[in-house]
Amino acid sequence: MKTRKEYDSIGGINVPVDKYWGASTQRSKKYFDIGEFKVRPILIKSIAIIKKAAAIVHKNDKEVNTKTSNAIIKASNEVINGKLNDHFPLKVWQTGSGTQTNMNVNEVIANRAIDILGGKLGSKKPVHPNDHVNKSQSTNDVFPSAMHIAIALETRDKLIPSLISLNKELKIKVNKFKNIIKVGRTHLQDATPLTLGQEFSGYQSQLEDTILRIRSALKEIHYLAQGGTAVGTGVNSKKNFDKKICNEIKKLTKIRFKPAKNKFAALASHDAVVNFSGTLNTAAVCLMKIANDIRYLGSGPRAGYGELILPANEPGSSIMPGKVNPTQSEAVTMVCVKVIGNHNGITIAGSQGQFELNVFKPLIAHNILQSIDLLSDSSSNFAKFCVKGIKANTKKIKNDLDNSLMLVTALAPIIGYDKAAKIAKTALKNGTTLKYETIKSGLISEKDFKKYVDPKKMINPS
Repeated sequence: MKTRKEYDSIGGINVPVDKYWGASTQRSKKYFDIGEFKVRPILIKSIAIIKKAAAIVHKNDKEVNTKTSNAIIKASNEVINGKLNDHFPLKVWQTGSGTQTNMNVNEVIANRAIDILGGKLGSKKPVHPNDHVNKSQSTNDVFPSAMHIAIALETRDKLIPSLISLNKELKIKVNKFKNIIKVGRTHLQDATPLTLGQEFSGYQSQLEDTILRIRSALKEIHYLAQGGTAVGTGVNSKKNFDKKICNEIKKLTKIRFKPAKNKFAALASHDAVVNFSGTLNTAAVCLMKIANDIRYLGSGPRAGYGELILPANEPGSSIMPGKVNPTQSEAVTMVCVKVIGNHNGITIAGSQGQFELNVFKPLIAHNILQSIDLLSDSSSNFAKFCVKGIKANTKKIKNDLDNSLMLVTALAPIIGYDKAAKIAKTALKNGTTLKYETIKSGLISEKDFKKYVDPKKMINPS
């Protein structure tokens, strides 16, 4: 492998000649070779957005000459568009501020800008990774700002559209199943009837509220730490730089970003991200309930609840021929467990802000972005490959309803709770029908039984 010599404050180190990264990145590759997870491309993109926005501000303010600024802007665009993804090799587990990742972006943009200008890679002339690309910035404000940008972009572009698509399919089922009356269940035991549409309306309402919570929590994410530099004071930046760079980031992302109300809090804590993760945690709880219910209601085909017929997407068993499993539901529930676990990690990491800096930033960024990604993909898949194709097993539903002993609830106002309970228990003991034991008791005539025990009258207030 051909190399070139790059230098930093530690000294010289060999860097692959075909890569734009520099000494800092090369050292990080050696000293932080931990695990398999690399820094997510969306986070790299978000850092590059910050670098581009800063270059625009410095160009407009004549802090950096036009030629250098334009080269930085062009190089940043290439990073933003994913053209230089092979030049970001670093793993998640690194210094707690994310310095290695910020320097990786600084070095790639600087060397690419040097290349654009016809200079020598690694020379730091005419573009320096710190003096130019990182001007008016610190990793301590860049990384949390990039986290917020990445969260906002992924939520807007992936998560919310995916949840909306699932919500849409659930709405369709609410309407389609509105006239199918079925046995209700509480404590996993038979309960009074409801419609299958009403049952699905509960799922749809849960999900709709989840979307609203996410949108509400996202507002706090729109505040950026940028401009706080090292400890929140803004040292080595010009007055109003925070407002100017946020304005440029807003233009680039079409998201209404603004400076954090207090930069000290923005660097030392990540409460906004912890709070947002909390809404993802709630989303996972919501989806766990929906996916599990659908999985249980589709159990069978002959020895389960069997009320729903789930799409048969693929063979379910390597040994049992013809078996079809609720695979989409299972995938969703596994995602939910992972998201809940990620939130626990974010919660602990968020509590680790000592003095002027929280040093768990890479973990927080990795967990929150992974959760968004998993929830987005699983919700979209669940909508397309499961919920959309769900059918009601009307024959099974009617049979269970006709044999339900909890229809006796309709008699309680007529003959009293205790007598109604005795009828239900007698029917269960004798293996007879509710109708049979009611008429046998002499408390209600067959005509009155038909009048009072009507499932259609039990699905709404009387």
